[in-house]
Amino acid sequence: MVAAASEVRETMGQILDFYNIIFLVLAVVVFLRLRSVLGRKTGSERPPVDPYQGRDRPEAGDRDNVIPMPPRGAPGSGPEPVGAPGEPVPEGSAIDRALRAVMAADRTFEPNHFLAGARAAYEMIVTGFAVGDRKALRPLLSKEVFDGFVAAIQDRESRGEKVETTFVGIDKAEIVEAGMRAGFVQITVRFVSQLITVTRNAQGDVIDGDPSKVSELVDIWTFERNAGSSDPNWYLVATKTPD
Repeated sequence: MVAAASEVRETMGQILDFYNIIFLVLAVVVFLRLRSVLGRKTGSERPPVDPYQGRDRPEAGDRDNVIPMPPRGAPGSGPEPVGAPGEPVPEGSAIDRALRAVMAADRTFEPNHFLAGARAAYEMIVTGFAVGDRKALRPLLSKEVFDGFVAAIQDRESRGEKVETTFVGIDKAEIVEAGMRAGFVQITVRFVSQLITVTRNAQGDVIDGDPSKVSELVDIWTFERNAGSSDPNWYLVATKTPD
């Protein structure tokens, strides 16, 4: 009886040793597979989290810069392309010389960054004027231009008229003039935009425009800032339409 029990224990021990070997092999295989997967980048990983991202940055509504200024450019660098991408400023042209003179006087000025801000300012001003938003317009305009815009808004309101504007987009924005005037940088931009605009009278009837038609608008606006001031703001100082 004792011999039989000993044989049973020996047989069970051999079986357990066999299963232990199998489990060990499986564990090694699983580990190697996980390592090969976890250690390989697939291209869909999220970038590392920046713990400082979003800190100490003012909200959009707290900023009053008409056109945010870029970092200082490298000394001696020439103007980058302006207008549509791939349309460089012709070297030696009048606008090329003007931009170089501006960049020499104001090292913070960079044409393409300026244009990006000018496009944003243009849309804000057009839509702000349409709805008569004086608060939105004030920090974007010089006193003279602001007074002119307010007078036009008041005249419209006195007749009970309302303007409905849908800003479709800007087809083109290009610098056409640049220069210095008494320590102020002046940049003139030609905008070509697409709008749906309608003017309604006090009864709600359309008296100008077409609510189903996209119209092209061409404006030539001049922005200005004090090159010697720490104030980074640009202000709209003149507007006109082509003849």
